[in-house]
Amino acid sequence: MTDPVPNPRPLSRRTMLRSLMVAAAVVPLAACSGKEDALTAQANSGDGKNYIAGDGAVEEYEVSKRSEPVAIKATTYHGTDIDFTQWQGKPVVMNFWYAACAPCRIEAPDLKKIAEEFGEKVEFIGINVRDEAEAAKAFERTFDIPYESVQDTDGAIQLAMTKYVPLQAVPSTLVLDRKGRVRARVIGAVEPGTLKSLISTALTEEL
Repeated sequence: MTDPVPNPRPLSRRTMLRSLMVAAAVVPLAACSGKEDALTAQANSGDGKNYIAGDGAVEEYEVSKRSEPVAIKATTYHGTDIDFTQWQGKPVVMNFWYAACAPCRIEAPDLKKIAEEFGEKVEFIGINVRDEAEAAKAFERTFDIPYESVQDTDGAIQLAMTKYVPLQAVPSTLVLDRKGRVRARVIGAVEPGTLKSLISTALTEEL
């Protein structure tokens, strides 16, 4: 790989993320039923872009408008059985990713740091949408990820969560409240300050 051409003006982190998202490979989109939000509409527009220009946009949901608790059971790449219903009582962070996703690699150190900072107060789980175990574990070793991930190459979890995360929108992050309901979503690489604020609110809000 050749060295990058020097740039007299350093790129902002936001500009880097947008550029990398354009270059990142993506999974072909499966059609979603039901009412479309702006990002889902962009994915289904048929304009040939083959990616969603997620820019870290955040949407939070009022308590009265949250859906039923997420009820997912799965097994991680390391053989750990997980049950989201057993995590009720603390917030849960779901991060959708895959190893070759450039923005996923950019946000990985921030996710690691935040997961370590909150420790046992919050559950983190990765939802890997493309990789077999070898590639996923190599990513985890490279970035020293302190939490485990579930393989979702069959799309079961993605389909269950398409109300919040369009299938092409990777990376995306969901924050569940202490009752297991989705309280916030971030489409695109998450800013560390934003995620910390969402988690802190989920820890203290009245339900």
